[in-house]
Amino acid sequence: MKMGKQQRKKNKKDERKSPHKGKKPIERIDIDMSELEAILERARAALSEEEYEKIHAALETLLFLTQELEKKRVSVQRLKQMLFGDVTETTRKVLEKVLGKSGADQGTSKEKQTGNGKEAEKEKRKGHGRNGAHAYTGAEKVLVDHKSLVPGHACPTCMKGKVYETAEPGRLVRVRGQAPLGATVYELQKLRCNLCGKVFTARAPEGVGEEKYDAESASMIALLKYGSGLPFHRLERLQGSLGIPLPAATQWEIVEKTADAIHPVFEEMIRQAAQGEVVHNDDTTMKVLGLSGPETTDGAGRKGVFTSGIVSLAGGRKVALFFTGRRHAGENLAELLKRRALKLGPPIQMCDALSRNMPGKLKTIVANCLAHGRRKFVDVAGNFPDECIYVLNVLKEVYKNDASARNEEMSPEERLCFHQAESGPQMAELETWMAAQIEERKVEPNSGLGEAIAYMQNHWEKLTLFLRVPGAPIDNNICERLLKKAILHRKNAYFYKTENGARVGDLYMSLIHTCELNGANPFDYLNELQKHAQELSSSPGLWMPWNYRDTLAGNIATRHD
Repeated sequence: MKMGKQQRKKNKKDERKSPHKGKKPIERIDIDMSELEAILERARAALSEEEYEKIHAALETLLFLTQELEKKRVSVQRLKQMLFGDVTETTRKVLEKVLGKSGADQGTSKEKQTGNGKEAEKEKRKGHGRNGAHAYTGAEKVLVDHKSLVPGHACPTCMKGKVYETAEPGRLVRVRGQAPLGATVYELQKLRCNLCGKVFTARAPEGVGEEKYDAESASMIALLKYGSGLPFHRLERLQGSLGIPLPAATQWEIVEKTADAIHPVFEEMIRQAAQGEVVHNDDTTMKVLGLSGPETTDGAGRKGVFTSGIVSLAGGRKVALFFTGRRHAGENLAELLKRRALKLGPPIQMCDALSRNMPGKLKTIVANCLAHGRRKFVDVAGNFPDECIYVLNVLKEVYKNDASARNEEMSPEERLCFHQAESGPQMAELETWMAAQIEERKVEPNSGLGEAIAYMQNHWEKLTLFLRVPGAPIDNNICERLLKKAILHRKNAYFYKTENGARVGDLYMSLIHTCELNGANPFDYLNELQKHAQELSSSPGLWMPWNYRDTLAGNIATRHD
């Protein structure tokens, strides 16, 4: 009797857990898609045109998903990525999905073995844990002197020695909250003569200025909008709730006016980017309402709108540029390279293999992104685990070698020799292995693995340019990270209203991200550009993120002289 009760409880518990509680199990029916098409066609007489189109679209979607699942090149994981977005593609994560966690751990432990048989120590990943006082570079610093001692006084403990100031002071960090934009209301006292009625108003304090919104206000709005993706209307709500109203229309007027004042610096960045030794380019879709109508097409009838990202490496500096409009990334790159000095040879261009990334008739030394080729093996790793794991491990070593060259700050020539010695043999072995898979018919050419191999073989020369040309990068990741700013804006604000709005957004994103790439403070940079607008219009080259501080120091010294 006791066992019977326990069994009934277990059955009820299982029923509660079941997603089909109270429902009959779904019967599986195998049916050909052509049969569904025929059924829909016979039912067309009973449907309106609109109803027929909806059902037909749903059927086409089902057909597409079915075909994708039937193809060997697409796993369920890849289908999830198509529907819900990409996930991490690190080699360890791929191994965990394909082999399970235990298999991945075993693979990782084997990789830790070095040439002398010792286990390499795994460095602690940076960016985790508490921030020390040195990390607060933008914080206000207050010097606090000792109340009872000064350097040279006798030690109050031993009474024999003398105290002296240490190289490093003690540090306390205190973080306070505040509104993104603060405000001060100056209540000026008014006095009226009781006889003649004249009113006397107190003068405003020194330094208040004539403008309601200062340079810092424009910089903060631009950083929140174009650096962090906070739309104007959200900032309006936040400021309103804090008792400091800031309408969205006012925000736009402020940033537009400021953009016009600092535009010469943007033009100078474009000019300097054109002289770079290496240029990365790519694009993403964008929406501009002013370009979204059916009548708004370019001369070629193109309706699409894109934001192109270009990263130029010149003399150890990095310049990030955004361009939004009808042009593709290759066309924007061609416009950029028209400003290139004639005495300079063609730059190295890093992009993926899409034809729209190419700059047309202008010559570049093209390198293709190795990460794109790697990703094709990641997509089919579930169906071809052994082959894909081999490829991913080879590429992992290549990336390790590139990281070592970067950490040791090798010159382009030293890096090339290092890659030729360390990565060259592995890439040659990979090339031979891929050829054998196809020639010996170990892999079906139309399968997912066959297509991944074909992509690598078709673009092998451009994918391995880093083994032949000094300074050639191995991937386009820096440009893809750059485009995340435009994607963040698209996700939060959805669109630009006009082409002028897109122009302003491109300018601020370019300045802000160039600051980030060069370790400059974008808030301080935008402030100084506004305060020296007249000076930068005549010599914008002195006001780049990497030299504006030196320019300020020189100006201060000149004034004192």
